[in-house]
Amino acid sequence: MIVLKNVTLRRSSKTLLDKTSVTINPGEKVGLVGRNGAGKSTLFALLNGTLHEDGGDCSIPKHWRMGQVAQEMPETDQSATDFVIDGDTPLRAARNEVSAAEASDDGMRMAEAYMALNDAGEHDAEARAQSLILGLGFKVSELHQPVDSFSGGWRMRLQLARALMCPSDILLLDEPTNHLDLDALVWLEAWLKRYPGTLIMISHDREFLDAITGVTLHIDNAKLVRYGGNYSRFEDMRAEQIVLQQATAARQAEKIAHLQSFINRFKAKASKAKQAQSRVKALERMEKIAPVLAEAEFSFEFQEPQNLPNPMLSMVDVSIGYPPPEDAPAGTPSTVIVRGINRSVMAGQRIGILGANGQGKSTLVKTIARDLKAIGGDMTEGKGLNIGYFAQQELDVLRPQDTPLEHMIRLAKEAIAAGRGNVPGREQELRNFLGTFNFGGDMVKQAVGTMSGGEKARLVLCMIVWQRPNLLLLDEPTNHLDLATREALSVALNEFEGTVMLVSHDRALLRAVCDEFWLVSRGGVGPFDGDLDDYQRYLLDEARRSREAAAPTQ
Repeated sequence: MIVLKNVTLRRSSKTLLDKTSVTINPGEKVGLVGRNGAGKSTLFALLNGTLHEDGGDCSIPKHWRMGQVAQEMPETDQSATDFVIDGDTPLRAARNEVSAAEASDDGMRMAEAYMALNDAGEHDAEARAQSLILGLGFKVSELHQPVDSFSGGWRMRLQLARALMCPSDILLLDEPTNHLDLDALVWLEAWLKRYPGTLIMISHDREFLDAITGVTLHIDNAKLVRYGGNYSRFEDMRAEQIVLQQATAARQAEKIAHLQSFINRFKAKASKAKQAQSRVKALERMEKIAPVLAEAEFSFEFQEPQNLPNPMLSMVDVSIGYPPPEDAPAGTPSTVIVRGINRSVMAGQRIGILGANGQGKSTLVKTIARDLKAIGGDMTEGKGLNIGYFAQQELDVLRPQDTPLEHMIRLAKEAIAAGRGNVPGREQELRNFLGTFNFGGDMVKQAVGTMSGGEKARLVLCMIVWQRPNLLLLDEPTNHLDLATREALSVALNEFEGTVMLVSHDRALLRAVCDEFWLVSRGGVGPFDGDLDDYQRYLLDEARRSREAAAPTQ
């Protein structure tokens, strides 16, 4: 077992853990939670030996093999399959011993080396590696492509596959879902449920934690507090504690009343909403998480749109995809990913966009956001359509060298140029507005490129809210957001009076916000009549088909 006894841990002048003790038993699956900056990643560094305790004692069984995801971006021309196989360190050592034994011309050593190689799993290593790669969303055609040919997010998926490939007794995972789509997340969830060792995981995905973990470890006021149960159970117990202990009872009561008012309004309309039952359950849960929200770093709300065109958008026989590269020969056709789209977006709709990896979800969002032109068909926008777009990669809309204040000033100038005088534009007003998203003091003049992922995501949300959109296009908005901020986003989206179109691997957010789903699949877009549980079964069936298609290559 892992035992921390009176451990003190400091980073610079900050004490992250102060004489705290906890025990983790073999085979337990533990969710490690706490505010940003509380010390979660630092605790991982203590467990993996990168840091040493400043006081007390941390003990892990010496014979335990540890697995974790390397954080550096891999740079290698190895194929994806070979790179992942190479993560199996016992297999790699066995292969090296075979090479050394053959070079020594020692028959006994060679015999022992080949036996060890077989015991290390040489016979099915390629099949195991490719199963991991395909499960994490790669195509069969990509199994033998060089690692360097993939983008950063995909290379980090290969690092995750490499960590899962290595036999381990304890597995440390720090935000493993950050670079995953929902289909890969569902696969990883199933894999981790079967993992026989001790798992300690940092994640801001509520349903992912709930499905896998049976113990929650909370870093609170420099102490490690152990709770029996998954994240939702922890949240219930934590909320009860806050209710009993919280000095700012008035603030909490106000928040609960705010949430209850919205819940009551929604219930009055529930009979008219598609899939209302799951949404009502999610909203009822808000009553329990109100105390947690009261502790959140900030809360916000979308302002009432100035107008609500209906329909917001109409698509008739639309084809979407990508234009040919600039250096392509003249006459090179565009690449069509989805064709024959006949859908309308109405005022007040809450649409979740589903689809297995690579089917065109983000392409659809980018086309509606005007980042891509439709390749064919007619797209008609309602008069006064004002789109707020959260790109999957925040830096798609942020300038790394600019400050938050410069971003806001630029937005104000663009609004004035477009004849929209309905938003605050003076510098002090912009500073005040940034302050509501926790950008105060020197932070308003800090280069965005030096900020954390969570801070960048908050800035994008700030810019969207400021623009008073009537259509929100959100492509993976929760990446880098902590659990409390995700809850605040969920509340804000539910109170938004405009239209929401959401791509997300955060199932709790999808359940809480969306009344209906569109499925992007096999080159088309259509309604998905089931709920998210039906969709997860669909994804697992799709993954199974992919593995069967890969079987001849193994």
